[in-house]
Amino acid sequence: MSNMKRRQFLGSGIAAGAGVATAAFAATSQGAEAVSYLRAGVAKSDITTDAKGVRINDPLYAKALVLDDGRTKLAIVAMDATAIGGIGDIKDDFLPKLRARIEKELGIAGRNVLVSATHTHPPGRLLCDDKQQVERTFDAVRQAAGSMVPVKVGVGAGHEDRIMMNRTLRLKDGSHWSIRHGNPCPPDEDVVGVGPIDPEIGVLRIDRMNGRPLAVVFNFASHPYITVPRGGITADYPGFASKVIEDNLSDGKSGEGCMAVFLQGAGGDITSILYKDVNRPRDSEPLGVMLGLSTLDAWRKIETADAKLSVINETIELPRKFDMPQLIEKLEGEQARLLSSLRGTSLNLKTFLPLYIKQALDPQHPSYYSYRYLQAEKTGSNEMSGIDAQNRGHLKKYLRNIRAMEKMARNQDRIATLRRHLATNEKAGRPTLSTEVQGVKIGDCVFITSATEMLVEVGLNIKKVSPHKHTFIAAYANGYIQYGPPAADYDKGGYEVTECLLAPEWQAIYEKKAGEIIRRL
Repeated sequence: MSNMKRRQFLGSGIAAGAGVATAAFAATSQGAEAVSYLRAGVAKSDITTDAKGVRINDPLYAKALVLDDGRTKLAIVAMDATAIGGIGDIKDDFLPKLRARIEKELGIAGRNVLVSATHTHPPGRLLCDDKQQVERTFDAVRQAAGSMVPVKVGVGAGHEDRIMMNRTLRLKDGSHWSIRHGNPCPPDEDVVGVGPIDPEIGVLRIDRMNGRPLAVVFNFASHPYITVPRGGITADYPGFASKVIEDNLSDGKSGEGCMAVFLQGAGGDITSILYKDVNRPRDSEPLGVMLGLSTLDAWRKIETADAKLSVINETIELPRKFDMPQLIEKLEGEQARLLSSLRGTSLNLKTFLPLYIKQALDPQHPSYYSYRYLQAEKTGSNEMSGIDAQNRGHLKKYLRNIRAMEKMARNQDRIATLRRHLATNEKAGRPTLSTEVQGVKIGDCVFITSATEMLVEVGLNIKKVSPHKHTFIAAYANGYIQYGPPAADYDKGGYEVTECLLAPEWQAIYEKKAGEIIRRL
């Protein structure tokens, strides 16, 4: 089946069961009297790269959910992509182009279009070319808008804490060290704690009037970058979780399909629990299955009712960070100290490893069986203990060098990152960065967006102060402006504060505006 036919099939399959609602939508969009009930439509388009020779484990989609309560029209688009601009395959002009076309051709105000990235990012090109990204994503929204049916909605929350952890380790000296493939982990004896997680799964249930599910919007905070054993393009755990949900809730007999729409949460410092596991293949599917089943468990407990829509979209200015030269100078000073700490050693890797293993197996008798030591003691000889002491000295010196080199390698990466972001901020020519904060209320369900890779602590702060019981963070949405760490983390040296364009004051400004919008919804 050709890619074009495949995309047409996907849209028509999801829209099956729409029936007479298409005519009702057309009448409303042309200015007829607004209906009083909520209507919704869903559709998806395949946005996977068309490049030849690329291994595709599972396809990537742009999924569209369009809602209309007679007063307000809203489109939510979830894309299996790294980010909406900034990094990855999607360019910065994608969002304005898509919104302009949706507003012009479908009558949905651009400010009422929420576009989120799942943040999947295996290596290499993921998506189709720039023009097709807009075309195919718009096509999903168009099909969703043209297949709307009366619906009822409900909201609830699930729980999943088995598949992820906070990747920013807390060290004895008060600093942070992030779990990454780009650097080794610190020595175990230096680690005193791990950061918080957000185990909540936000679940929005959207059912047709006959009770059959039309869509499930689920929100969860983690980092989908564990990939699959054979490699290649994958939607990672959000894709596998979506498949579990859709397979369980779609009705093949009636043709009434259900679409799962994943919105990434405040997962900037959250990682898969198996991210650095070297004892098994990297495989996101089991994690996705667990998330999908936990979502379904929550979905079953949700009751649906009529609902109204509310959307607020405002632009704020966040301060850019310009203290990189001072941070670089500090790191370069540390590099000099680490370099001067290196000492000559008798060992190399070939001799270090067997000695280290022997010491670990039996620290008291590393060189041979214990009876040799007893015999030496009985005859007044120190030959066994003497060679052990000498080897322990060599091992300690070699290990000190290794620890120093690990820190130096991490620092080199941090210095390069800081220089890159300093150049970005200086090139911008202005001290602030413009970004959207969009609030969406669907019945009792509230989403608040951020274009940052928001760290979980900031997301938990917003949830805590919201007057609404069910408030969820839709991060990686409506643009991309790198990481959004808590202000208190900036002097602790974690990866996220290094890979950040924003000054620490961003947090207070963002949280204030997000809180205002949430209260006004």
